[in-house]
Amino acid sequence: MSDQLKFIVEKLNKEPFKKNLNLITFDSLEPMQLLQVLNDVFAEIDSKHSIDIREEMPDQTAKRMLSILGILKYKPPGNSGDMSTFRQGLVVGSKPIIHPLLYWLLQKTNELKKRAYLARFLVKMEVPAEFLQEDIVFETYKQYEELMENFKTLHKECEQLKTSGFSTAEIRRDISAMEEEKDQLIKRVERLKKRVETVQNHQRMLEIASQLRVEKEREESLTQQKQEQRNQLFSAEQKLQRAQQQLKNMRHAAVDAKPEGLMKRVEEEIKFNSYMVSEKLPKEVENKRLALSFMQRVVNEQVIDQGDLTELEAKIQEVNAEINHLIEKRMRSVPMDDKLTLFRQQAAIIARKKETKAEELQEAKEEIANLEREIAQKSSQARDNDGSEMLRGDEFKRYVSKLRGKSLVFKKKRQELAELTAEYGVLQRTEQLLKQRHDSMQQQLQTIEQKRGISGYSDTQEELERVSALKSEVDEMKGRTLDDMSNMVKKLNSMIEDKKSGLAPVIKELRPLRQKCQELTQEYDEKKAQYDSCAAGLESNCSKLEQEVRGLQEECSQAETQYHYINLMKKIAEVQIQRATDEMKAYVSPDSQERRKALRDQYSKNIQEQENLGKKLREKQKSIRESHGPNMKQVKMWKDFEQLMECKKMCFLKQQNQSSTERIIQEGGEDRLIL
Repeated sequence: MSDQLKFIVEKLNKEPFKKNLNLITFDSLEPMQLLQVLNDVFAEIDSKHSIDIREEMPDQTAKRMLSILGILKYKPPGNSGDMSTFRQGLVVGSKPIIHPLLYWLLQKTNELKKRAYLARFLVKMEVPAEFLQEDIVFETYKQYEELMENFKTLHKECEQLKTSGFSTAEIRRDISAMEEEKDQLIKRVERLKKRVETVQNHQRMLEIASQLRVEKEREESLTQQKQEQRNQLFSAEQKLQRAQQQLKNMRHAAVDAKPEGLMKRVEEEIKFNSYMVSEKLPKEVENKRLALSFMQRVVNEQVIDQGDLTELEAKIQEVNAEINHLIEKRMRSVPMDDKLTLFRQQAAIIARKKETKAEELQEAKEEIANLEREIAQKSSQARDNDGSEMLRGDEFKRYVSKLRGKSLVFKKKRQELAELTAEYGVLQRTEQLLKQRHDSMQQQLQTIEQKRGISGYSDTQEELERVSALKSEVDEMKGRTLDDMSNMVKKLNSMIEDKKSGLAPVIKELRPLRQKCQELTQEYDEKKAQYDSCAAGLESNCSKLEQEVRGLQEECSQAETQYHYINLMKKIAEVQIQRATDEMKAYVSPDSQERRKALRDQYSKNIQEQENLGKKLREKQKSIRESHGPNMKQVKMWKDFEQLMECKKMCFLKQQNQSSTERIIQEGGEDRLIL
């Protein structure tokens, strides 16, 4: 129960409900709130139930919910007598009634949507019989039933189209490609028209070309008709030859026949025909009638979806299990020494064998006749090869007639082979056309079902028919194998007793062998322990040796790296020594050009240049240090002069702006301004 509640809460919290519930809040809902949740689920399945139950009377609510549950084929848990309690619980909003119903609805929402959609169009409207007496009402009701059947077929086609995987994108691409080809052809035709218009008498030439095309088409149709007439003539000639050959064979058989053989053959045929008329054919007619009644009952039933199919399969499995249980119970209850049961089983087996043999009898008769003719031919050939007898008179004529018959049979077979090859070509083409037509019809059916919203209807109907056929076959097989199973059990019991009596001396011989086997197993265990200890010691020694090998390999790799390093250092030293010898040769050489190439002279020259440059820089640094003090004083004096001139400028500007008297006093060679 908790799993059901979790599933219900999880589904109600998702799209399209979004109730935002948990287990506690859902369990604490009031009956009216619980009925509103149930009504929301019904509204998701069928939009016409999207109403507020507070604005509706309780009896109307119960009636509406019970009607949709009947359409959806909901079966309350429990016995059929609990329907009154179910109705009362549905009206009052009882949790033990609503919770399983919500679990069932939320578990099969998509299937129930489809069923509710189909119910709108497939649930028949009940019209009283007295109203159907009127012609207008009867015709209208008949049209209503025809439209319902059309809807069923369209829904099947739509479902087939949905499941076929035919894509609309591919159709659009094909249409666009065909439109492009059409535009290209139109442009090409226009270009050809423009090109032809420049030619003289182009209209007359176009008329002649159209007439030529018509005549060619007529010629093709005439050749086709001629070929068909030839084929018909050929088939008619072959039929005539076959009829003539049959007439000759019948005359030949009438010549060689005797009255006793004819009477015996007639008696056998009478027995066979009487058996077919009195026993076999009535049974087949009864089976056909049962199958027809079953098919009519299946057709008259309402539309069955995948959920109903699963329920039917489950019921079939339960019934099969019950049948097997009853068979086993019957076999256990029937005593083994009951002779009547054995005779009944043998009679049933003989009856079934008689039915099968009766079917094979007709074929066997034809095969026997052919074999008799072959035996006669072989015996005549043997006599010819041995030379004991010579063909004379009537026998020679019979032999010649047989040869002619063989030649005629050969020609007939050859003609039949040619006819079959021609028919094979026609049938192959017909098969291709029918396949194309079938594919197009399937595509149209699927598109129509998709438009109508009833996709999968035809597949469901075919699956139902297949299941019903399989069920009937399984029932027939069970009825046939019941007696065989009982016989098989008896045979197995007798075989078990025989095997026990036959195995008694073998068991006596086996006892000392078992003791010997135990001794050998003990010895084997001891040897195995010794082997395990020896193998463990060898494995330990092997691991030690492997460790030593790894250490030696590491030492070898280190020695190799050291060797390569020393070789590199040696090469570097050799290169340095070579450079030193080259330097000494260049330095000692009497040639001045070679001396200049020497590194010593180059380095000494560079050293001399750097020393001269350093000497110049030191002298420049010394001169800068000596002139640094006077230069700094000069800079300070220049800055003071700039300040003085700036001050004079400011004073001059103030003198121009002031209106008071001013006088200048000269003392000691200095000018003083008194304000």
